[in-house]
Amino acid sequence: MRSLIIGLSALALAAPVHARQGAATFATAKPAQFQSDRIEVSVVGKGPDVILIPGLTSSPARAWAGTVDAVPGYRYYLVQVRGFSGVPAGANANGPVAAPVAEEIARYIREARLKRPAVVGHSMGGTIGMMLAARHPEVIARLMVVDMTPFMGAFFGMPNATAEQMRPMADRMREQMLAPPTPQGEAMMTQMVNGMANTESARPGILNDSRTSDRTTVANSYHELMTTDLRPELGRITVPTTVLYVRPAAVPITEAQMDALYRNYYANLKGASLVRVPDAAHFLQIDAPARFGRELRGFLAAK
Repeated sequence: MRSLIIGLSALALAAPVHARQGAATFATAKPAQFQSDRIEVSVVGKGPDVILIPGLTSSPARAWAGTVDAVPGYRYYLVQVRGFSGVPAGANANGPVAAPVAEEIARYIREARLKRPAVVGHSMGGTIGMMLAARHPEVIARLMVVDMTPFMGAFFGMPNATAEQMRPMADRMREQMLAPPTPQGEAMMTQMVNGMANTESARPGILNDSRTSDRTTVANSYHELMTTDLRPELGRITVPTTVLYVRPAAVPITEAQMDALYRNYYANLKGASLVRVPDAAHFLQIDAPARFGRELRGFLAAK
């Protein structure tokens, strides 16, 4: 059970506490002229280009509305992954999701002629960001990964496991996620969300995003994350990279031990800035909006 809690706490994304005050700014976002059966893109603001990628089951409105308002002066490209938060799944209804979405974002950057945008991804969005930076390093300028590791399998108490060794567990998890919903499953989901967001007012929105997401897309995404090890690809990331992370209360290790784990996870990514955010759960935008905003401003302003 402890390993399961650790693994689950590596996923999902939700609204920051100040999302409501950012709604007016976010509401001005316009759909981009881009045809894709994997993603939708909306654009808001003026300034240097920044791509924001939410996590598993999350909508960009829930994930980034407050961020857009709190950190102005940029043109934000808000990615909605199809199949999440009530959006029809399209091609994401079958097979992997993160890797094809990374390819679609790279295609969008080229077709929209963006000038090497910064990329910020939370949770599964961080995985997508790492794929993008490793496989298309020429299209982005810098990367921020928010509370995600390059191999989620390590979060299940198996730091030395390979992606292939994680496959049987991933298969079982997918079967469980595709099974008909039960009251026990709903209670477990609620408990999981409570552990990943300290701010009570944000939890109902997280649950709603999860309930309205396509179950097959979510299950396949989770399976893909459990069986994808990006550590061998980290050496191909040449852009400046910042990793923000937390030590969840449910994880029975010290802050120093968590720091050591992240240094090990990202050992192949030379020069990465690893920053632990205290007093926050997995959803940094919820629990530490001021600190997150400060880190994001510094990241975007760096030369």
